[in-house]
Amino acid sequence: MTYLSVSIIIPAYNCEKTILQTLQCSFDQAYKDIKDVIVVDDGSTDRTAQIVQSVKGVTYVYQNNAGPAAARNRGVKEATGDVVFFTDSDCLPQRGWIDNSIKHFDNPGIAAVAGSYGIANQNNRLARCVHKEILFRHRVLMPQYPKVFGSYNVGIRKDVFKEVEGFDVSYRYASGEDNDLSYKILKAGYKIYFESQSFVDHFHPTKIKKYLREQYVHGFWRMKMYLKYPNMIRGDDYTFWKDIVEIPLSFFIVLGAALSIISFLFVKIFTASAVLFLFFIQAYYVCVMFNSFFDSFFFSFVMFFRAFARMFGFSSGVLYFLFNKKTKKSK
Repeated sequence: MTYLSVSIIIPAYNCEKTILQTLQCSFDQAYKDIKDVIVVDDGSTDRTAQIVQSVKGVTYVYQNNAGPAAARNRGVKEATGDVVFFTDSDCLPQRGWIDNSIKHFDNPGIAAVAGSYGIANQNNRLARCVHKEILFRHRVLMPQYPKVFGSYNVGIRKDVFKEVEGFDVSYRYASGEDNDLSYKILKAGYKIYFESQSFVDHFHPTKIKKYLREQYVHGFWRMKMYLKYPNMIRGDDYTFWKDIVEIPLSFFIVLGAALSIISFLFVKIFTASAVLFLFFIQAYYVCVMFNSFFDSFFFSFVMFFRAFARMFGFSSGVLYFLFNKKTKKSK
């Protein structure tokens, strides 16, 4: 096995409730050649700074709020390891996290090794359902060499990270910047490996309103990503046809509902049929993913409304990014 040292980088923003556990798990790794554990505080206003600075051995870096992409890039500047491992401040790396991933860097063509999620809040129904959907996607969709990784659990060769110029800091919020970096690594001729046994436990969303708001943000920034990488509109190894079709379908439902007030009967029939079809595909996949009736029933409705949250976010992104692009060209 090739000898490689490791740096762990954690972007942090107002995470006083979870950051101490994240750090404890980061230091409790079975892999012993960890050069540094770096927390980049992205302008927190709570007790994050005090908590992090109270933990012995942490490299604490503060920056004015600039987003997680910028925070991770700042962390790499401080890193001394050969491989930089990223996780988030609401994730708890399992003890074999690094060991299960680092071995794949024996292949010089692999630049990044991505892992999967465990769950830190199993007792919450929404969190449990979100987690089951993610595991379904990882189990069914993710190949051994995927096109994309999530920055909550990935190790990247530091020299490759610098070669492709890291995360794109114009992704101001946590959405799309990891996809963007994935595509840059692939474009540079390297491979990404998916290690399904590398886990970080995550505190998944527990409030529906907050979860739908996050999905709106995902939809908004996805438009920026598609403008840069139009070939990915067809989907990557995490998304599939359902994710693609539900955006235009929910758009036509909203449009049909508006037109139904003043239009013909066939518009109302079309809109009602579209609503039923959208709910059916959500319910079908929930039944495939879950073995609990109550979880299936609950999450079918969550996924149904999530489609609209993503659509409104994506539509806002279309208007914002296309308008800005045309404005820049005209100057």
